[in-house]
Amino acid sequence: MFSLSGKTALITGASGYLGSAMAEGMAEEGAVVYLNGRNHENINTMVSKLVEKGHDVKSAIFDVTKRDEIESFFGGFEGECLDIVVNNAYAGAAGTIETISAEDYLLSYDVAMIATHNLVQMALPYLRSAQKKNGDASVITIASMYGVISPDLRIYASKEEANPPIYGAAKAALIQWTKYAACEFAEEGIRFNCISPGAFPSEDAQEVNKPLVSKIINKIPMGRIGQPKDIVGPLVFLASPCSSYVTATNLMVDGGWTAW
Repeated sequence: MFSLSGKTALITGASGYLGSAMAEGMAEEGAVVYLNGRNHENINTMVSKLVEKGHDVKSAIFDVTKRDEIESFFGGFEGECLDIVVNNAYAGAAGTIETISAEDYLLSYDVAMIATHNLVQMALPYLRSAQKKNGDASVITIASMYGVISPDLRIYASKEEANPPIYGAAKAALIQWTKYAACEFAEEGIRFNCISPGAFPSEDAQEVNKPLVSKIINKIPMGRIGQPKDIVGPLVFLASPCSSYVTATNLMVDGGWTAW
């Protein structure tokens, strides 16, 4: 039911902690996956790793914040269809309203929102071709539970280490943009949905800041942090025809955090 065989996907931020899991998961379901990032070494290493496992993956090395580089990628895009776009890239500093700068807001918004807009705008001809050919096209934005609720600043050791307002503000904007896009393109059969993960600290973060991870776990009804594999099922569901009547939704993948 969840097969992505015959489909082509593009994932931004594909070499990151969650991005790499999402890329491998979609490839395992049969999709041809373009792995995007701006670091040649990281992307090429990941491509080699997945090809060795028998997956059909390709590099898509460009900076999502640079419109001309996105344009150049699609100028050399092989094939007429792009069935799935996953907007996963993000960049930004930690801190609070008191400690971060106005420039930090601009960087965060540029990577999360402007880059998503530019990428989808240029991908539209290929998404439309996919919908006409295969009867479905899916755009998935990776937002966050902090686009819906505020972080609990009491669990952080200092303001400089806190989950920042720029992150939640950018992710909230992304959720609203996704709903708008879902309505704009609904008649064309191009679906737009969000996934809002919660509490997925990287392996390095888990090792470096064990006290914080313990405090985080205490806030989650399921009693554990998320693992990269936990994001794959929701992603494949929204990417596949199984969710053909699902658009404009924001799927919380947070172990129940936002329920209490």
